[in-house]
Amino acid sequence: MPSFLHFGDDDFLRCRFAVSPLWETQEAVRTLKRPDRHGYHVPWLRRIRTAADGLDLTPLWLLMPRRGHAPDWLGPPPTGPAATFEEEIAAVRAADPERAREDTARSLACTPGAPESSYGRAWLADPVRMVRDLADALEEAWRVLVEPDWPMLRALLEADVAFHSRRLAEVGLGGLLPEIHRRCGWHATTLAVESQVEHERHLGGQGLVLMPSVFVWPDVVSGFDPPWQPALVYPARGIGGLWAEPAERTPEALVRLLGRNRAAVLAALDEPATTTALAHRLRLAASSVSAHLAVLRDADLLTARRYGHQVWYERTPLGMALTSGG
Repeated sequence: MPSFLHFGDDDFLRCRFAVSPLWETQEAVRTLKRPDRHGYHVPWLRRIRTAADGLDLTPLWLLMPRRGHAPDWLGPPPTGPAATFEEEIAAVRAADPERAREDTARSLACTPGAPESSYGRAWLADPVRMVRDLADALEEAWRVLVEPDWPMLRALLEADVAFHSRRLAEVGLGGLLPEIHRRCGWHATTLAVESQVEHERHLGGQGLVLMPSVFVWPDVVSGFDPPWQPALVYPARGIGGLWAEPAERTPEALVRLLGRNRAAVLAALDEPATTTALAHRLRLAASSVSAHLAVLRDADLLTARRYGHQVWYERTPLGMALTSGG
């Protein structure tokens, strides 16, 4: 079942990338409910199982039908490229209760018996309390499920944004969108997305938010209705190795030359990365990684480039030769 997003001339100039901790929280909750999403995330599921058992996720799960509408007011596309969870949950708490009630009623209708359930009746009767209670549930899920790993998750998402920004410069939007996910197809000025819900929208000059996600795998999501910003949420690159323990891949000769941790930092730069990403990947303190990066840069083994508020490091040809044994 296709979902269609129609671009006008102005929309091509207003496409942007964003990262959303609120979205990751919702999708982490959804992953706990859906075995078909476990796959790559089995190590994470094993680690957080005890903590997750202490959460009451039933109200959130009730609004996450396997097929059908999930309330947009609970997970609106982010307003900026790097919104914090605190900023995003504040927007949820500020939702208009009557509009949230209509959105929630539409979602409840997708699950047999949900409108007549105790939660459904209470929410529809008191939307002000509904907004407060569901925002509280999301905030608790964030603290338990996502916040402890957020620096690592954010680093992976930002690396995806950096990669696809480069691809956008190389192949343009029409070439990039089909690369982002196999369910995306580009036809003239229309993005077609294979979806479980039929949806059609003219972007109307708002452009499109492209948002990588760790927990949305293997799905891709695009069905946001006005007044929400048109968005495409897709699985981030690199989730296959996200929860794996760091492998011993540092050449011994490089260890003897540079020392174990400094050699590990250089060897870990298979692709550009930030200090935070390297620190979490190698299980080292960020201050230690920063010091090693400074020494390696002074030795012309890597270069640093700033993108927005982030500094990305990558090997120089000399650094590549050392790590490959050349």
